[in-house]
Amino acid sequence: MSVLVLVLAVSAACCLGFGFVFQQAAAAHAPKRDYLTFRLLLDLMKVRSWLAGIALMVCGMVLGALALGKGEVSLVEPLLATNLLFAMALSRHRTGQRLGRQGWAGLWLLAGGVAAFLVAGEPQGGRAVAAPLRHWLVVGVVAGLALLLTAIAKRRRSTASPALLAVAAGLLYGLQDALTRVSGQRFSESGLAGLLTSWQPYAVVVLGVTGLLLVQSAFETGPLRMSLPALTAAQPLAGIACGIGFMGDQVRTDAGALAWQAAGLAAIVAGIVLLGLHPAMPAGPVRRGTHSLQRR
Repeated sequence: MSVLVLVLAVSAACCLGFGFVFQQAAAAHAPKRDYLTFRLLLDLMKVRSWLAGIALMVCGMVLGALALGKGEVSLVEPLLATNLLFAMALSRHRTGQRLGRQGWAGLWLLAGGVAAFLVAGEPQGGRAVAAPLRHWLVVGVVAGLALLLTAIAKRRRSTASPALLAVAAGLLYGLQDALTRVSGQRFSESGLAGLLTSWQPYAVVVLGVTGLLLVQSAFETGPLRMSLPALTAAQPLAGIACGIGFMGDQVRTDAGALAWQAAGLAAIVAGIVLLGLHPAMPAGPVRRGTHSLQRR
């Protein structure tokens, strides 16, 4: 694994984690009538703390795109999942809550799961799958599942809605990461003209905006602990599926390696859940004047 890819991916995770905390603190005060509408984004654009969170997220996405340009999706996505550690660190600073056994257990499960998956799987780049049917099948399944979860969350608003929307956004972000890598390859092979005449970069923009709306709606309707763990768990799984499904990424497939990879992914999900339920993750909006929509 390249040290540069490691540094880029972890730096991206840091920016993403910090950005999510600022975004949720602002979105929690947004009018409920803005739920799943673009008015939500227009209202949040007037809040300085939210704009700071978006700036951090954009920085993280740029660093993540650079990491994806130099490494495989199946390698970068698990590293990006560590954004929850940075989000928890900032939340811990804001709440003054100690890690305790639960926090340390979640931290080691997440870090150990990432390490186990990378060491056992040894992700390597391969030849992108040329078959259009397989390509569109993977894209359709991921996007279709995200659409289904969004429809359920919109029709049956409940305590599960933030998690459903976060999973949907994570699926779209994972797909976006894979298409970002495809766009980078097209730019390298055909230059700017080849990139602009392909559909992938435009899909990246659409997925990014749609995912942003879903995330902010999830942040608006529930505490960070109900949405960020689900988002953090769904994105790498979708990215890995896309990387192997149509990007040609390869992982070891012998019985022992598959067992360790499955254990690693299970540990990642378990660690994310434990960290998300930790008291250091805000159970509700932090009542500070700097995060109120009344502050322009």
